[in-house]
Amino acid sequence: MRAAVLEAFRAPLAIADLPEPACPEDGVVLRLLACGVCRSDWHGWAGEHKLVRPGHVLGHEYCGVVVEAGPRSQWSLGDRLIAPFILSCGRCPACRSGESTTCVDQVIPGFSTQGAFAEFVAVPRDHNLVRLPEDLSPALAAGLGCRVTTAWHALTGRAGLKSGEWLAVHGTGGIGLAAVILGRAMGARVIAVDVVPEKLAQAQELGAEAAVDARAGDAAQTIRDLTNGGAHVSLEALGAKATLNASLRCLRPLGRHIQVGLPSIHEAQMEIDVMAVYSGQLALFGSRGMPAWRYPSLLGLIEAGRVDLSPLVSRHIGLSGVSAELAAMDGPTPPGTAVVTEFRS
Repeated sequence: MRAAVLEAFRAPLAIADLPEPACPEDGVVLRLLACGVCRSDWHGWAGEHKLVRPGHVLGHEYCGVVVEAGPRSQWSLGDRLIAPFILSCGRCPACRSGESTTCVDQVIPGFSTQGAFAEFVAVPRDHNLVRLPEDLSPALAAGLGCRVTTAWHALTGRAGLKSGEWLAVHGTGGIGLAAVILGRAMGARVIAVDVVPEKLAQAQELGAEAAVDARAGDAAQTIRDLTNGGAHVSLEALGAKATLNASLRCLRPLGRHIQVGLPSIHEAQMEIDVMAVYSGQLALFGSRGMPAWRYPSLLGLIEAGRVDLSPLVSRHIGLSGVSAELAAMDGPTPPGTAVVTEFRS
């Protein structure tokens, strides 16, 4: 099979022919229909993820068609499936309580196992997989696998965003833009923060009530002024010290900060404004992924026509285009996200 292989950190991925993966007893092999290119992949490509080493195949936002099913699989040949990026065991206390994103024995294709920048991917623990709705395009479905599911669970399962509340979104890449769209669909009043004018304009087109260019001054103070006291909920989608502290400082008393941005390894420990947390009596939530059992709540919203997530996907590329997308993430990126839909080139 054709695959994009990491041969060296920060180097172009090598397009190579690899053996097709063996089918897990409790899983399937998927022929890939689409795979998103995510900033989390950048962390692996840049040597900023502890699980990724040269020789690895990245890619964790995927959907595909079952071409082989193990003896303990619940799926059949030809089934079209979406995969969350965290494959939980289903047995540990976290899984039994419904919090499968904190599973103590999770498998993460693209990080702990070979990923989906390839023609085929092996997926164990296929109780995590969900059937792809007929009217949902594979390209958009691939985008749901990380950025949209993460945003949805952060807003609903963690911070409990309510209609009429102010939501500030710091960073309007994939997860941030998804949070803008979903927050607006939930009835929140959304403010987008970024440093790329085109991305801020897109966020406003998709429902943000206001856009704040973080280069223009104190973004947190601007948000407090716009909201007459601060946002109720603020989501940080980059994983950087400056945006994290701006997120904390833009909140009103008793506000809720959601951390979904993944920091680089060398920035994993950073200074935060503890006085803002203390004096504002803020709540801080971490959020990563979404439990598989919550897919119906998100898919139902999409199928009912209550939210249009298609603007998230702006570029369809082949495997050979992944390297350029990853390299571009070293700086501010253009609006929208790229999805691999051609796996032979």
